Amino acid sequence: MRLAARARGGGGNGSGANGGRSGPPARLTAVGTGLLALVGTLVAAGADRLVFGGLGVLFGLGYVAVCFQLAVRVRLADLPAAPISGPIAFAVALLVLEPVAAPGVTGQVVGLASGLALRAGWLFTGTGLAAVIVAARFLAQRRIRRARRAS
Repeated sequence: MRLAARARGGGGNGSGANGGRSGPPARLTAVGTGLLALVGTLVAAGADRLVFGGLGVLFGLGYVAVCFQLAVRVRLADLPAAPISGPIAFAVALLVLEPVAAPGVTGQVVGLASGLALRAGWLFTGTGLAAVIVAARFLAQRRIRRARRAS
């Protein structure tokens, strides 16, 4: 009975979609971190634009949530990817979904610069959160390695 439930993805003990497994969540590689950042930020920006007609609070909150998830789920070997990929995805979302007042490349650059300036609070909050979490994870892992070497 339990094996059949696991084969269906139910987990035998009713614990949900993870098949009843416990332990750490799946870790993201650097490429996975970049893709998650891009997709998550674009979804948040698209939802905000669809619901409210522009990029505002929903976009900012979505970006901060994406940055948190990136920092928590990235592999230890790829820790620098979390605080780097978030701002790149933020800028791409602005380029794709923010309306531009003037046509041409100059209009795109000015639109991106003003979009980044107007949303700097959200950008710095999400990036700072990711950087703090990544730094804490790095220091904790370094302490664990030192303690193992000492014993």
